[in-house]
Amino acid sequence: MQRVIVYVDGFNLYYGLKSKGWRRYYWLDLRRLAENLLLPNQRLVAMRYFTARISGLAAGTAKVKRQATFLEALETLPDLYIYYGHYLAKTRQCFKCGATWNAHEEKMTDVNIAVEMLGDAHDNAFDTAMIVSGDSDLTPPVCAIRNGYPDKRVVIAFPPDRNSVQLRKAATAALRIGRKTFKDSQFPESVPKQDGFILRRPVEWN
Repeated sequence: MQRVIVYVDGFNLYYGLKSKGWRRYYWLDLRRLAENLLLPNQRLVAMRYFTARISGLAAGTAKVKRQATFLEALETLPDLYIYYGHYLAKTRQCFKCGATWNAHEEKMTDVNIAVEMLGDAHDNAFDTAMIVSGDSDLTPPVCAIRNGYPDKRVVIAFPPDRNSVQLRKAATAALRIGRKTFKDSQFPESVPKQDGFILRRPVEWN
């Protein structure tokens, strides 16, 4: 059985689902998603999820609470590890009218994925690395693994509306995650934590 580690670019996945209007699939059991993508001769040994906690919003807003609930649900899954980047405040300007506004960008995800993936390759922790992302910035670490560890495979699983020709060419193989896979990979409506607290799907995600 081939050992597989799955690396999930949280925001790339989220914005892919958002662009399709698939809010009903936000309550996503990532371990089930990964298992639904594996081949019969593969087994999942770990999942690594990369994200950043939302900032720049008033504490306690609905969006912050929904993210916190989702992250707590992920923490109930075995062999799933969460890696946090950060939000960076940035002023944006309209080129046409000159208006400015404050925005926040998520940082460090591609670097964190590269570090963990290369470390896992060095430690011989996987036979296949599966990356759930369409971010072309991940092309260099994919090439590094293909060149430095020729016996290992790197598979790209593109989220909806996300694509990178560079990433596809660099990888051993690539696929696109379809709607049915997301539908079949949802948490139950209620997810119990170890302390007995019940997490519930946000109503906005129904």
